[in-house]
Amino acid sequence: MWKQGHGDATAIIWEGNSPDEDKTFTYSELLAQVKRFANVLKAQGIRKGDRVCIYLQMVPELTIAMLACARIGAVHSVVFGAFSADSLRDRINDSECKLLITQDTAFRGDRSGIPMKANGDAAVAKCPSITGVIVVRRTGDSVDFDESRDVWWHEAMATADDECPPEEMDAEDPLFILYTSGSTGQPKGVLHTTGGYLVYTSFTHEIVFDYHEGDVYFCAADIGWITGHSYIVYGPLSNRAITLMFESIPTYPDFGRYWQVIDKHQVNLFYTAPTALRALMKEGNDWVTQHSRSTLRLLGTVGEPIKEPEWLWYYNIVGDGRCPIVDTWWQTETGGILMTPLPGATPLKPGSATLPFFGIEPVILDEEGKEVEGNPARGYLCIKTAWPGVMRTVYGNHERFRETYFDRFPGYYMTGDGTLRDEDGYYWITGRVDDVLNISGHRLGTAEVEGAIGQHETVAEAAVVGYPHEIKGQGIYAYVTLMSGVSPSDDIETGIKGVVRQYIGPHATPDKIQFAPALPQNPLRQNYAAHPSLVDGRK
Repeated sequence: MWKQGHGDATAIIWEGNSPDEDKTFTYSELLAQVKRFANVLKAQGIRKGDRVCIYLQMVPELTIAMLACARIGAVHSVVFGAFSADSLRDRINDSECKLLITQDTAFRGDRSGIPMKANGDAAVAKCPSITGVIVVRRTGDSVDFDESRDVWWHEAMATADDECPPEEMDAEDPLFILYTSGSTGQPKGVLHTTGGYLVYTSFTHEIVFDYHEGDVYFCAADIGWITGHSYIVYGPLSNRAITLMFESIPTYPDFGRYWQVIDKHQVNLFYTAPTALRALMKEGNDWVTQHSRSTLRLLGTVGEPIKEPEWLWYYNIVGDGRCPIVDTWWQTETGGILMTPLPGATPLKPGSATLPFFGIEPVILDEEGKEVEGNPARGYLCIKTAWPGVMRTVYGNHERFRETYFDRFPGYYMTGDGTLRDEDGYYWITGRVDDVLNISGHRLGTAEVEGAIGQHETVAEAAVVGYPHEIKGQGIYAYVTLMSGVSPSDDIETGIKGVVRQYIGPHATPDKIQFAPALPQNPLRQNYAAHPSLVDGRK
């Protein structure tokens, strides 16, 4: 629980892209930065209810900007820093943001010069609602600067007032919009509100991770996704926790980076995705065991189901067989964790999301919408009763909210996931039951990727499905029919991948492209992932 008089306690440890770069912010320092930037936002004409788009990598200014928006009642919309200019444009226009916050360029592992400002410029050129752009100087690289529109973060902060009283908010006032992929091509603006979301993230963070005062908590997610919102920023900071932000990647400068960070900052609680674990497990145990990891007492996973091999490696090698694993299941829409073991209390089963969190009532429904009683059981995973952190609507489209989550099974929240409940009542997530892929813990709609592929001038039609991927869990398998008279080639395949990166971002690049003379025009097209020869031009 919050106590006064802890302004000197550490709030954020920021670990930069380079192992030699880090910063620490106390709660007093963080509050001072948030107040100043809140006044910068006001100077830009931002008021309660206005939307602000934040397009930053994992720099401290990202958290400061989010909290400053919350302080004055502005609604932030964070866009993942790997999204393209086109994806950024679509999200800005959908939420009608008035202001964009970005940075000059970015580092990402051994990559430098990632064109954040250039992407922002390209996006806002087609965003009539944007009236200003605030730019963080991260790398010092030269960027185009519109003196009539753009403002440097550091210059605006230098002249901003120190005091900014918080806006009075109703519990149901919007806090943020975060876009997630749907089964149609247009991403959904998931809207979370102030009271319920903050209560739920605070409570789940404290209980699920068994947080105690002084623990160093490291969630290795990106704040551009819901895990970072809930369990890097809002949940931990609501609990006066020490939360660690990580700008880099787990393989830079080598495969021991996570474990080096854990030793360097004496991390107690570590939360990451199975995709990262699979990639690191493949490189062998030495990268782990050369680091102490002696401060660890709890491990967590998020974003996708974890398979037994990486679960056992995580438990036995990373945790030395002494750290419980909380394998959590939840969604952007749910705001916080819905299923999880309770550390030290719930018997663990490798790969199972185990049991519902307090107050959550999961049910399994059959095709007719009837609850499947008894164990074992298999079917559609739905939630029977509401909880504080649930999303309130799809921004600007409440009908889509109702259709997506409540029409199929009236009276239940439809998660879009299938599940198995075993003989002990434990839940096992079996994957999506809609046209949404889970790529390295990131959700992508098949229609969204198909639409991007279709932007290539040689493509007549495309169908995208998921397939089992050794590292990412699911990979993207694209079937492509070319225009009449066009023959498949390596250059066309490269061009298609480039178009997807341009329209969505690198994380949406197809892993495999198969050219086919024609594609089936019904939902059975999804079956072809398991039988590529069925649409092979030779068959």
